[in-house]
Amino acid sequence: MSSSPTLRVEPAARGDARQILRMTRGLAEYERVLHRFSATEEELEAALFGERPLAEAALGYIHDEPAGMAVFFPTFSTFLARGGVYVEDIFVEERWRGHGLGKALLAYVAAWAVEHRCARLEWSVLDWNEKAIGFYRSLGAAPLNEWTVYRLSGDALGALASAHLQPRD
Repeated sequence: MSSSPTLRVEPAARGDARQILRMTRGLAEYERVLHRFSATEEELEAALFGERPLAEAALGYIHDEPAGMAVFFPTFSTFLARGGVYVEDIFVEERWRGHGLGKALLAYVAAWAVEHRCARLEWSVLDWNEKAIGFYRSLGAAPLNEWTVYRLSGDALGALASAHLQPRD
């Protein structure tokens, strides 16, 4: 007789950066963007647990084994005059998918959002990831089809930033 796995989600703590890095690398591989992956354990440690943390993280365990993670950060809506939460990454190890850990991780983040009086929870999903899209819809999430995400990075980010520093006539 098979018993259901024991799930646990808890806030990540200093020293968990190695597990988060391993899972983030797994996510980059799954999303076919490993060539864009450059984070180091030290950088994650500083970003998540340093003097001025940039994001929150939670680790999900199955039978006391690290099996998933969520990384998220607060946002703000001027239209609502309320905070929100953006889930940057959610990942469950392939062998543990389908056991409820993804839902448990998102429930943890949702509870964090409610505790901090946030009005919404948002994230992005690759358009080819039908399994994830179906999962998110099953939770009651809806796509924002009228929005397009833009990104400014590298030289373009530097160029725009330097425009701010230029004296105006």
